[in-house]
Amino acid sequence: MQGEFSMKKALLIIDRGSKEVEVQAELFKISTQAKEKGGYIYSNFCFLEVIPPYIDEGIRNCIKENVDLITVMPYFLYPGLKLKDAVQKTAAISKENGVKLVITKPLCYSEVLKFVIMDRLTKLKLDNNIQLKDKECDVLVIGHGSSDRRATEAFIFTINSIKRFYRNVDYCFLELAGPTIQEGINSVIQKNPKIVLIMPYFLHKGIHIKNDVIKEVKNALNNHSFSNILIADHIGVDDKMVNLILQRANEVEKKIV
Repeated sequence: MQGEFSMKKALLIIDRGSKEVEVQAELFKISTQAKEKGGYIYSNFCFLEVIPPYIDEGIRNCIKENVDLITVMPYFLYPGLKLKDAVQKTAAISKENGVKLVITKPLCYSEVLKFVIMDRLTKLKLDNNIQLKDKECDVLVIGHGSSDRRATEAFIFTINSIKRFYRNVDYCFLELAGPTIQEGINSVIQKNPKIVLIMPYFLHKGIHIKNDVIKEVKNALNNHSFSNILIADHIGVDDKMVNLILQRANEVEKKIV
């Protein structure tokens, strides 16, 4: 078998899918940075649904590079049906093409996510000249929401990891699960905060970030006189996320090598 450093590897990031150009731009940057830092001869992204390139095209593009191994990264914050679908489709296409392929774990249950959230909240305070210490700040983390219990458990695991750093940390969901954003806003304001820092727990600047979350937060605040609320950036492109991709990739690649 070839050694680790002579093996020609490709990295394929599978995202759920979005028509928003900002999402594709973020994924391009992430896959490019992962290629450079991870020593891959090829790295790109594809989508599970919504628009091409779909998984089959993504794998074919890797095969064209004559690689010895394709490492597939399901770029999902949560376990659940979408992740399962992506993994099953990848495995089936791999079998059809007779290609050597490994699939990493998704992003969830990593301490890296805690630090990314805290980075976003720290930047939010700096950008708005907030002098309060973290322990004086209340945080509301907004997730997408899922009917799958495993997804909610993974989300809450990350929420729990930041609780000791702030005065109070609540969470809510945009859709499919509760508490709703309205309920989340109500809950955090009832605790008499000095300030509320909102963290949108979303990977990309898709339609939910550009539209839906802002709209729901504004609607919720119509019922309150409290206005000292700031919204942080979504997760987006981040060195820590690239490193997490490479960490997940190394976990499965070393078993092959």
